[in-house]
Amino acid sequence: MDRISIFTTDKLSAQYPSFCQGDAVFSFAYLAPDGPRALVDGRAWVFVDWVMDTLSGLEMVRRLRADGRMRDAHVTMVLEEDDPEDRRRALKAGADDYAVGPLDRQAMLDRVLALFAHGRASQVPQVIELGALQINVAGQQARWEGDLIALRPNEFRVLRFMAENPNRVLTRQELIEALGKDGDPDYLRTVDVWIKRLRQGLRHVGAGQILRTVHGKGYVLDLI
Repeated sequence: MDRISIFTTDKLSAQYPSFCQGDAVFSFAYLAPDGPRALVDGRAWVFVDWVMDTLSGLEMVRRLRADGRMRDAHVTMVLEEDDPEDRRRALKAGADDYAVGPLDRQAMLDRVLALFAHGRASQVPQVIELGALQINVAGQQARWEGDLIALRPNEFRVLRFMAENPNRVLTRQELIEALGKDGDPDYLRTVDVWIKRLRQGLRHVGAGQILRTVHGKGYVLDLI
């Protein structure tokens, strides 16, 4: 199954239903100003609005190019009007192309499918390295100083998301949303089980102190 993540800075567009074509699944997700709030699985495409609530689309593009998760994603700047100067500034900031909005679900899919057919949609990074921690995304394995960390699939995904957001307190709700399990209240309690197992795996390879509980708020992965 080939997975393509379509991120958009427009919250309404992020709610569009997924689209399946053959063995490929195209899923929409919201892109917050501080980056993806979900794991980036498969190839990535981003639609950035020219005007956003808390920053400009140009700044958002610059942030994406500095973000290891999204640095190689295909970025389309959604302009409010077809202005030559706006097009120039969008491309200079790092966008791959541009379109005049608003874009509905079909218009977004048409653009993604056109490049997907030519194999030009970008892959997410396959290896995450932060000091002694190494995460092989494709191989679903994590190592600390070369030692394999024994993890179940959900614990691996929690560790991966926390490694993509190091030194940041993540709430239970954020972890649930990141793993695509939002909507089931039972999962909020399950997060504590995942964290307990993850901490055991880290402790076994001598990395038990990097996962910290912030009481009343959530959890943080302390990495340099």
